Amino acid sequence: MGADSDNTTGTAGDTSGGAAGNPSDVPGTAALMAALSPVMVDLMDELSDVMFCAKDADGRYLAVNQVFVRRTNERSRRQVLGRRAVDLFVPELAERYEAQDAEVLRSGRPLRNELELIRRVGGTPGWFLTAKLPVRGTAGRVVGLVSVSQDLRSGDADDATMDAMARLVAAVEQHLDASPGVPLSVADLARLSGSTPAVLDRRVRKVFGLSPRQLVLRTRVDRAAHLLTSTATPLAEVAAAAGFYDQPSFTRTFARLTGETPSSFRRRARAAG
Repeated sequence: MGADSDNTTGTAGDTSGGAAGNPSDVPGTAALMAALSPVMVDLMDELSDVMFCAKDADGRYLAVNQVFVRRTNERSRRQVLGRRAVDLFVPELAERYEAQDAEVLRSGRPLRNELELIRRVGGTPGWFLTAKLPVRGTAGRVVGLVSVSQDLRSGDADDATMDAMARLVAAVEQHLDASPGVPLSVADLARLSGSTPAVLDRRVRKVFGLSPRQLVLRTRVDRAAHLLTSTATPLAEVAAAAGFYDQPSFTRTFARLTGETPSSFRRRARAAG
């Protein structure tokens, strides 16, 4: 059973007698746990290289898998459930997790493909790919989030590959900041990552499961989604800031990838907030 030697399950009901307290007493806990599938939560314990957790809107861990427990300094879930990131991780990691959580909870939008260099148990650094999704209650209000972080070393992505991908993601973001209207060619992306186009394609597909062009497009759509949910910027300006030629092309692409137009996306986000 690994680190979780007390053989408890991964939900909030397993906290009795531990240092975590009882998260079932926290307002909003019932709504979050009701929105999660018990089968899905149990299934997370079958994963050997993926951390899983569910948090309430106050940042308390209400469900974790055994991989997650092993990433902390605690020995069992009873010592994890009901606590927050600041109680379990070094300050720089806790601050990053809390900033990510706050954005997901505020915007109601997922965080995907967050490439992170995190120290594993024992102090060795490793690359992880993190995703966080908001969880909504029956009334549509965000009541918490679920998160998974995949250890990429298990997928045979070596350090050179991960270093190149970290440089590429940062460079694409910087390019959108400085010159959103200037398209990036595959040759540009290869140069930014310090590799040839063929090596770039292989590395991006290995890490993200996308082509280089798809990765850039998703980065642009993610930026547009952030602007739509966090600002009142006019749609034409959002399109330009996200690197689209004009508002109609932005609307078509955004609708194709998200299933709704930018204006309806913004209205729904505001209503949920």
